[in-house]
Amino acid sequence: MPPSILLDGNSLTRDQVAAIAHGGVRVELDAKQLARVQRAADFLAEKVRCGEPIYGVTTGFGSNADKLLGAHRVRDELPGGNPHALDESRRNETLLEELQHNLVITHAVCVGEPFDASVVRAMLAIRINTLMRGHSGIRVSTLQALAELLNRGVIPVIPQKGSVGASGDLAPLSHLAIVLLGGGEAFFDGERMSGAQALARAGLAPIKLSFKEGLALNNGTTQMLATAALALQRLGELLDTADLAAAMTLDAFAGRSGALREEVHALRPHPGQVATAAHVRQLVDGSTLVDIAYHLVPRFRTWSAEAWSDAEDQKLGFDIAWDWVPPSQRHGREAFYSRFLPFKGGKKHQPQDAYCLRCMPQVHGAVRDAYAQACRVIDIELNAVTDNPLIFPDAPDAQAIEEQVISAGHFHGMPLALAMSYVKAAIPVLASISERRLNKLVDPATNDGLPAFLIGNEDATDSGFMIVQYTAAAIVNDLATRAHPASVYSVPTSANAEDHVSMGANEARHVLDMTDDLAHVLALELYTAAQALDYRQDMLNAARRLAERGDWRALAAKIANAPDTTHPSRTQFEQEVQALAASLAQAADFHAGAAVRDMHAQIRERIAFMARDRAMDGDVKAMCEWMAQRLSA
Repeated sequence: MPPSILLDGNSLTRDQVAAIAHGGVRVELDAKQLARVQRAADFLAEKVRCGEPIYGVTTGFGSNADKLLGAHRVRDELPGGNPHALDESRRNETLLEELQHNLVITHAVCVGEPFDASVVRAMLAIRINTLMRGHSGIRVSTLQALAELLNRGVIPVIPQKGSVGASGDLAPLSHLAIVLLGGGEAFFDGERMSGAQALARAGLAPIKLSFKEGLALNNGTTQMLATAALALQRLGELLDTADLAAAMTLDAFAGRSGALREEVHALRPHPGQVATAAHVRQLVDGSTLVDIAYHLVPRFRTWSAEAWSDAEDQKLGFDIAWDWVPPSQRHGREAFYSRFLPFKGGKKHQPQDAYCLRCMPQVHGAVRDAYAQACRVIDIELNAVTDNPLIFPDAPDAQAIEEQVISAGHFHGMPLALAMSYVKAAIPVLASISERRLNKLVDPATNDGLPAFLIGNEDATDSGFMIVQYTAAAIVNDLATRAHPASVYSVPTSANAEDHVSMGANEARHVLDMTDDLAHVLALELYTAAQALDYRQDMLNAARRLAERGDWRALAAKIANAPDTTHPSRTQFEQEVQALAASLAQAADFHAGAAVRDMHAQIRERIAFMARDRAMDGDVKAMCEWMAQRLSA
C-alpha cells in the first residue's frame, strides 16, 4: 500500500498537501473526528425532523434564503400530473434532497481548460480536511465517499474559470462534487470520461445527498486554497533558486561581499532580508572569486593566432589583457595603489556592485517576506471551516436553533486573496532583478571584462547569449502586466445577495501560473551565469598559469598599453609587471563557492559550454524542464 496521511481537520500542512497533490499518497480519516462529523449530521437531522428553519437546508440559497421549502412539490398538485417531474431514478427524492442535488448540478458551470490533476487532488484533500472538523453537517458515509475518489484515483474535471471567491469556490467545487453523484466528467487512469464511467471503473457507486451536504461540498475556499498552497510550495523552491542564481552571477562577476555581511543586516533586520543575505553568504562560501583583488582580474580580448605561445593555451577561445596605470595618473590615489597594483583589467576600481547584485538581500528578502505572510494565512486556512452555515451541536446553553446553526462568512476568500495579491506583486520583482543580472552578464559595458554576449566571436559571426536576454525581458514584461491584483475588483453576484466578493480564486490561479514563468527567468539566468562563470574562471586561471611559468615578459605582452623599452617609466613598469606575475603565481586555483560549483556542475551535466554559436533551443528547453522537475520533486 502507498503511504498515507491522516486527515483530522486540525493538522494538515502545506507539505502534506503537496505530497497528496503529486500523487502516490493515500488519505485516511481520523476515527475520533469522524465521531464529531456524525454528531453534527445527527444533530442536523433531528432539527429537520423538528421542523426548524435552517438556511440551505429547509430554505433556498442566496437570494432565495427567504423561501421555506414545503412538504412536496407545488406542481404535483396540478390536474393531470406534473409535466416537469423528476426522472424515475430521482422520483422519490424529498424537496430537501432535491435542493442539495440541484445546488451541485446547477453550479457546475466553469469554463476553460481543466485544472491539472495535482490541483484537483489538493482540492479533494483540503475539502475532506475542512469537513472533518465536524461543523458542516455532512454524513460520515458521504465524507468517506469523497476520500475514496482521491484514494482510487478519480480526478474530477474542473475547468479553471468560474469562481468569484465568495460564497467560496461554488462553481469549481460543484464540478468536484458532481462526480460523486455520477455526473460531470473525470479522469481515470489518464483517460477523460463521464463521471459515472469513472466511478464504475474505480469500483464506486454514485451517492445521494442528504441535508446540507451539497452546501458542505461546494461552499468553501478550496480551489483558491489548493492553488495557493501549491503556488507557495513552488515559490519557496524558487526563492532558494533565485538566491543560487544570484550567487552564481556574483561569482561570475568576481563581485563584492560587503553588502552581504551579517553586521550590515543587523541594522535593518527585516526577516527575509537577513535570511537572504545569510543564504547567499553560505552559497558563495569558499569562493576565490568574490572579493578578489582588482588587479588580478584580466579582461577578455578576442583570440588571435599570436595570443598564446604555449600549445595548450592556443586551444583557449580567448585572449586576456590589462591596462597599466602610469605614475602620472596616480596622483591623489596613492592610498589605493598602495593596496592594489596599478593595473586595470576586468574589474572596475569601485567598492560596490550594481544594485542587482548589491541589493539582492533587500529585493529577494522583500519577496521572502511576502511569501512568509502568505504562508501564515494559508497555514491557518488549511485547517479552517469555510462553509456556511456553521453547526455547533454541543453549544452550551443554546436557547434557539440560531445559536447552534449560525450563518457567517467564513467562505469569503479575502484573507487568501489579499495575501496572494501581495505575492502576485512580488513575483515580477524577483523575475525583474534576475533579468537585470542576466542583462549585466551579456552587456560588455557592464559585465566587468567578460566577452560581449559571452561568446568569443573572433570571426564576427556569433550572437552568443544575446537573445536569451530578450526572452527573459519578454517574460518579465508579461509577468508585470499580470500583476494587477484581482482582489481589488469585486463584481457582486446572486442578485446582490453576495454584494462583495474576493476574486481570490483568480488571484491564486494567477500566482500558480506565474510561478512557471518565474522559473523560466531563473533558468535563463542560471544558463547564462554558468557560461559567464566558465569564462571568468578560465580567464583568471589562464593568467595564473602564464605567471607560474616564470616569464614575466609573457605577462607584460598582455598589457595593452605597455610603454616601449625607451620610455622613462619602463623600469617601473617592468617591476610592477613582475609584482603582478608574482601575485598571480602565488594565487590558488580560481573557483566559485562550493554550492555554486555544485550547481554549475549539474548544469554542465546537461548543457555544454558554448564556445561557438549553436542551436540554443535545446539548451533552453533542457534548463526549463530541469527547473520544472526541481519544483515537482
